Amino acid sequence: MTKLEVQDKQKLIQKDQDHLWHAMSRHVEGGQPTIADSGKGGWFTDTEGKRYFDGVSGLWCLNLGHGQEEIVEAAAEQMRKLSYFPLTLSHQPAIELSAKISELLGDTYRTFFSNSGSEANETAFKIARQYHQQNGNPGKYKFISRYRAYHGSTLGALSATAQANRRVKYDPGVPGFLHVPPPYSYRNPFGEGTNCDQAAADMIDQVITWEGAETVAAVIMEPFISGGGVIIPSNEYLKRVADICQKHDVLLIVDEVVSGFGRTGKMFGFMHSEGVQPDIVTMAKGLTSGYLPLGATAVHNRIYEKFKEKGTDNHLRHVSTYGGHPASCAVALKNIEIIEREGIVPRVARLGETLLSRLNELAAHPFVGEVRSKGFLYGLELVKDKATKEPLSEEIIGKIISECKQKGLIIGRNGDTVPGLNNVLIVAPPLTSTEEDLHFLVNTMFEIFNGIK
Repeated sequence: MTKLEVQDKQKLIQKDQDHLWHAMSRHVEGGQPTIADSGKGGWFTDTEGKRYFDGVSGLWCLNLGHGQEEIVEAAAEQMRKLSYFPLTLSHQPAIELSAKISELLGDTYRTFFSNSGSEANETAFKIARQYHQQNGNPGKYKFISRYRAYHGSTLGALSATAQANRRVKYDPGVPGFLHVPPPYSYRNPFGEGTNCDQAAADMIDQVITWEGAETVAAVIMEPFISGGGVIIPSNEYLKRVADICQKHDVLLIVDEVVSGFGRTGKMFGFMHSEGVQPDIVTMAKGLTSGYLPLGATAVHNRIYEKFKEKGTDNHLRHVSTYGGHPASCAVALKNIEIIEREGIVPRVARLGETLLSRLNELAAHPFVGEVRSKGFLYGLELVKDKATKEPLSEEIIGKIISECKQKGLIIGRNGDTVPGLNNVLIVAPPLTSTEEDLHFLVNTMFEIFNGIK
């Protein structure tokens, strides 16, 4: 693709400045945005003709990279056959996809489709409250999530999101959402020398008891906190939480929006923890590798049984106009087919522990306090002083990200999360990244860090 002519580029930039509201961005008068023009694999090219490797898979979603012609054709073929159809009735791609999700989850689930991870979690909250109502526990309405966690931007999902910077000027949130400390051993909220993971799980047990188990509907958590700083607990932690939920008749909602579909070296993140079978699993992003919007709320059949009961209001009175769009479901099916056929998940597990794991060596750098990882999900916590763990300055963090971009590498950070602790660089490349791509990513980061003083 050739570069845009200078005059056309200026017109495009002016339209951007005048009309487009950028996500998560402060307004910069006269700004010069990076405008993507085309993409192939893990790379995209801007309107200036410069290529970049996308080290964060867009927003953690471009798992199979750009240019998967099979996926494009699946969408086009479905649109030619059936352009749209609501799931108040049914269509074949949604039927096949819901069955495939049960197969992947290893049990029988009923799946409600929506358009995004935020909506998938909103749906989960409504289902959990209604389930308890119809199971003879009408007082169970509260949800427990963890500080630093992100569960979406709609008001209910934002209420579960325990990131203060994301909620400024949007509170008060929805009543009934409680937050507990995360299993964050690097900045152990329970004190040095304490088993952080065990104490964090036990805190959930305590809060359920203190609140009254008869008032708590569900615990929601990612297997690995992603946007809040890539916080990776032990595999035993989630199993302990699952046992606590079962003890108190509290549902376990596992948010797999980021960690699902191979990102961590398992098909789903919860599968790293033996013996865990969530009550509800929410997903989006990697479900379609970002090719079309689709969210899903998979509900264990045991929960769904309560929605079969007769009565004027015992069914789920929830609808999504575009949720489960035929083309999106067709894309998801083809996406999953490619993941399985190409052995993407074991490949991620292997390269995440070999080639990409070279990033762990950056822990020796004076500004890197800790490197945390699972599969193709890496977080580098940056500090000014390793002894005090004082976060690195915004100026230097911004310089690292900017210099990576100048060299053609896009990386992320946990921006707008916790006041004073937005100091974690995030690396989450497409799962189809070639070994050459990963060498470029790692070598570029080493080059930048070696030059930072």
